[in-house]
Amino acid sequence: MVKYSNEPENPTKSCKARGSDLRAHFKNTRETAHALRKMPLNKAKSYLEDVLAHKQAIPFTRFCRGVGRTAQAKNRHSNGQGRWPVKSVKFILDLLKNAESNAEVKGLDVDSLYITHIQVNQAQKQRRRTYRAHGRINPYMSHPCHIELVLSEKEESVKKEPETQLAPRKTKASS
Repeated sequence: MVKYSNEPENPTKSCKARGSDLRAHFKNTRETAHALRKMPLNKAKSYLEDVLAHKQAIPFTRFCRGVGRTAQAKNRHSNGQGRWPVKSVKFILDLLKNAESNAEVKGLDVDSLYITHIQVNQAQKQRRRTYRAHGRINPYMSHPCHIELVLSEKEESVKKEPETQLAPRKTKASS
């Protein structure tokens, strides 16, 4: 059994999914996960499918040096830098579908699920080599990642009943 970095507050009303050593760039996957934070499940899935169709972009906020600007990223409250990281989106979409099926098995209401926790960690780098001029060899590393996410049902807040009678006010003289 693997340990999640953030356990849900109510385990009976939430479901989890994780992927380890996924061959997608860590930096792209981190930006994709950051765009999905606290988003409802249905909205997140449609957003990722729009990214695959190049209708919406993932805004890049932290790892954004050299990233071009696009109007699609500007719509998502960013500085305008954005991309369409296909492999990262596909991996996260698969994990969301996995978590959704876990929720169905648990008997949760799929329409009220939202992403409470999504985290991307760096995995161990995989080493390859590339051959350079004059007989030299340089490293050719890949940067895979681990992804974990938790979906929870929206908790309906209980409305407070209005008080019908006010308590009598105490005066200093009566005490």
